[in-house]
Amino acid sequence: MGQKANPIGNRLGIIRGWESNWYGSKKDYATKLIEDHKIRTYLNARISKGGIARIVIERTLGKLITTIHTSKPGIIIGKGGGEVDRIKEELKKLTGKDDVQINILEIRRPELDATIVGDTIARQIENRINYKRAIKMAIASTLRMGAEGIKVKVGGRIGGAEIARSEEIKQGRVPLHTFRMDIDYANVYALTVYGKIGIKVWICKGEVLGKRELNPNFIGGKDGGERADRPGGDRRDDRGGFDRGNDRRPGGGGGGRKR
Repeated sequence: MGQKANPIGNRLGIIRGWESNWYGSKKDYATKLIEDHKIRTYLNARISKGGIARIVIERTLGKLITTIHTSKPGIIIGKGGGEVDRIKEELKKLTGKDDVQINILEIRRPELDATIVGDTIARQIENRINYKRAIKMAIASTLRMGAEGIKVKVGGRIGGAEIARSEEIKQGRVPLHTFRMDIDYANVYALTVYGKIGIKVWICKGEVLGKRELNPNFIGGKDGGERADRPGGDRRDDRGGFDRGNDRRPGGGGGGRKR
């Protein structure tokens, strides 16, 4: 089961939260779902070089809150916040809503985010860097930042070969069947002159041995934290948008034998 299903969807409600938080009745559920897809597609195309990891969409009465988790907040904010204001106006036109709020959360450790790692490998392959070198560099930097394991799989006409094939490089442990393991997953592609090359990335960040806050915008540790969408307009959190070790043991390890 763990090998076939999406690792993020498999852990929803257990250690992962939903990236769309709203209630929809039977009449408007499909409309809101399509609108969420349009917002994500538009923002990923509009800020293609902004290092976007995920986009969390929340809806309240007549209000749309969009939180962008990014490794390059300066590109999205722009000079004096001008770029954010332009994006906000464009989202108002796209959704037809007057009250749109954009929050930007900085990811302090992008090496531990599967989407950013996959996107980095894809850009290097597009620039004709050897795929094995790009993957090994990404694996080394991820493990250096404290990940327990990483697996990268590429498929397609690798290196311009006539016959498509897939290759997998793995280091550390990535137990997909263990639901308490915090595994981040991403599926991206590189657009080369030979065609598309698919890239899948699994990153294991360790065990979650307690109750975890499922809201993806939650920042903070055991002593409490705060949400990114507090009232008062757009804001950027200086502490970063990546919550690692929220419920892990003080020693950093998990599940080891007693000596």
